[in-house]
Amino acid sequence: MSYLLHIDSSSLGEASVSRQVAQSFRDTWQGPVVHRDLAASPVPHLDAAGITARITDPAQHTPEQAKAAAVQDELIEEFLGADAYLFTVPMYNLTMPSVFKAWLDQIVVADRTVNHAGSSPVAGRPAVVISARGGGYGPGAPKEGLDYVVPALEALLGRDDMLGLDVTTVIPELTMAPHAPVLASLIPMHEASLAAAHDQARRLAAALGTPSAA
Repeated sequence: MSYLLHIDSSSLGEASVSRQVAQSFRDTWQGPVVHRDLAASPVPHLDAAGITARITDPAQHTPEQAKAAAVQDELIEEFLGADAYLFTVPMYNLTMPSVFKAWLDQIVVADRTVNHAGSSPVAGRPAVVISARGGGYGPGAPKEGLDYVVPALEALLGRDDMLGLDVTTVIPELTMAPHAPVLASLIPMHEASLAAAHDQARRLAAALGTPSAA
């Protein structure tokens, strides 16, 4: 059965703006969903057993390698089984939450999910990345160029020689404006950005969910 795979990584639960925008997507989506909340149930960070298990005959696995391989197999099969993806990845200290990086390290595996010749088994499948951030990092902003979340994910998820997904990003900005007095003048910009993000999420879900429901 095909499904939307929704990977959450925000630590803030219902207070997370990324999760709130993702919920707008989910409320509009017309198909089955498999949801993995990495904040509630983090996956292990890739370790030596996980790396060496990939290049060792399974019959020769140590108990540690066998355990690590089982984790990878579960996550990879779940990833490959989806026909669309929703990734909730807020900016933490200019980059992605460590729990999301841990998940990526488990599922990005040569000759299983990645083919560097440009023929990933998931190539062309749609993926939506929702990434809220407390400030502004777009053109002309004081922190322009310091976004190490979206560019990294667009490369890893979207490049033909990586996962090859068809990636669309949704970026609600200035989420700290209602909470930091020094940013109070930016509240209208934040509210406009948030409203646009919710609207974009709904439109994407409507466009992508219809084929899955057919």
